[in-house]
Amino acid sequence: MPDDVHDASPTHVVTCFPLRHTPDGDEILLVRRSQRVRTYRGAWAGVSGYVEPGVTPLDQAYTEIFEEVGLDRAAVHLMRVGEPVSFHDDELAQSWVVHPFLFALAPGAEPRTDWEATEHRWVHPREIGQFQTVPRLAEALARVYPAPDAPNQPDAQGAADG
Repeated sequence: MPDDVHDASPTHVVTCFPLRHTPDGDEILLVRRSQRVRTYRGAWAGVSGYVEPGVTPLDQAYTEIFEEVGLDRAAVHLMRVGEPVSFHDDELAQSWVVHPFLFALAPGAEPRTDWEATEHRWVHPREIGQFQTVPRLAEALARVYPAPDAPNQPDAQGAADG
């Protein structure tokens, strides 16, 4: 099968945002992609990965969180599933469908990165624009973590308490 046939259909990926509550406000976990991953090397991202055939995006999200940052299902609680973000990257000649998820981190749980990331940082959601990120990361985050002043949107703190 020619390569261009494969490129015509979008690639589905998950992007997970582990969240923790601190006295200074909510923080999300970002990871810096290593030079050993296929795309967007060196860019900051959520915990992410390709959706495997026959696997739901949610199940893939739990798999990626476990594989990439060592957090099992007991260490995270699903807070919100966002509408997918679709876009085409002309430079890679690749279309993507990003399935965003927000997870609350259980008290005492600590992430540890694997080979796919060179480092990780906890950042306030409003600071995401200060990082060189994978394409559309801020948009994916906005689908699961609206800005506190966004009209008619429940805040993630309320969702975490409920």
